[in-house]
Amino acid sequence: MRSFAFEELGTEEFDEFSATHPQGNFQQTSLMGEVRTRRGIEVRYLGVREDGKLVAAAELEIHKSRLSTFAEVHNGPLCDFHDAELTRFLFENLARVADEAGCAQIEITPDKPWAVRTSDGEELEEGTERPAGVPDGAPAGVDQASFDNIVACGFVHDGFDRQYNAVPRWRYLKDLTPFEDDAKLLSSYNKNTKRNVKIARNSSVHVERASREDLPTFHALCEKSCEKQGFENRPLEYFELLYDCLGDNAVFYIAYFDARAFLKSWEDKRDGFARDIEHLEELEREKGPLSPKNQKKLNDVRPKYEASLKRIESAHAYLEEGEKIPAAAALFCFHPRECVYLFSGSDPKFAKFYAATAIQHRIMSDCIERGCGRYNFYGIDGIFDDPDDPGRGLLEFKQGFAGYVEEMMGSFTLPVKPGVYKLKQVAHKILGR
Repeated sequence: MRSFAFEELGTEEFDEFSATHPQGNFQQTSLMGEVRTRRGIEVRYLGVREDGKLVAAAELEIHKSRLSTFAEVHNGPLCDFHDAELTRFLFENLARVADEAGCAQIEITPDKPWAVRTSDGEELEEGTERPAGVPDGAPAGVDQASFDNIVACGFVHDGFDRQYNAVPRWRYLKDLTPFEDDAKLLSSYNKNTKRNVKIARNSSVHVERASREDLPTFHALCEKSCEKQGFENRPLEYFELLYDCLGDNAVFYIAYFDARAFLKSWEDKRDGFARDIEHLEELEREKGPLSPKNQKKLNDVRPKYEASLKRIESAHAYLEEGEKIPAAAALFCFHPRECVYLFSGSDPKFAKFYAATAIQHRIMSDCIERGCGRYNFYGIDGIFDDPDDPGRGLLEFKQGFAGYVEEMMGSFTLPVKPGVYKLKQVAHKILGR
């Protein structure tokens, strides 16, 4: 007979459990718990012990309002869902806590893949070698056992959709364990992404870690992308809260375009092209018609010289906006198991300098230095067969880094007070929410 005990946990023990659990993630940490607490959400750290050992845990959020009170577990709970008895005990007790708090339902999004797929969304085949980019130990098939054990506890699954969600059901990832340094990492990317990283380097794009004083700049870049994509940006105060609560585990990067350095680089190239032209033309004047080899050199360098003049002209125009211009920004969260890409933004005027690509390469290089072997690009659409899908551009951007896909189990809802929950559903339907 197994002996389980359900209890409140201290934040230190909870974080230690999250750090080592196979499903541990930044959402299931006391740092994010502090973010939620400061936003007025009640947070409870709850766990299950078996014979004194902690075997499951959850950061349970209780959202209270006059019209609707519900409980939620972001990217959790942390539990071996293959263990039906443990799973049932955990959810029975979470439901009891939610019921006592007046919640009508519990909503969960387990950090557990339903299936691991290739970069193109293809299923993995049993007994075959894993394709490039897919970790060697990635399982084939779907995790039906975990799904069934959760549903057996009374949860209703929200469906296997293919859309981008607030807690993404489709994720793109990069296994960093094979790479020892920046150069080997770069060599693993697709051809165009390799080229774009090099263009950013050659275009005077520099990635810098943002201070708290830089957050308005970060927020403004996010606003530009939200306007373009039709999303609502988070308020500046939210990013300041993340910065304050997460500390070194939150990395805000801003990629700057150095217009002065860009101008100088093209002036140097122009002068080099001019010297080559002058040398070849002088050779032609002194010795007559050029050899085929030298004529080819002259034919090649003249358009390069003309192109450099146009670049210099554009550099002067950029300088009117400033010498150090914010071009792209992104926020990443570190957890002992992975690094997650959360928010980003960019100025479309500087898209051709690939500042966003430079930031992604920088954070993955940082991961390698920190010994973090898993980089989570986070959400994508699960639509791989429609080139006209609105999420296609984001998918192809992430695919350029040559990773793999996790199709997550998705969202589940447990009606704790079935009558109240049903009334809420009816009200939402009437109000069109």
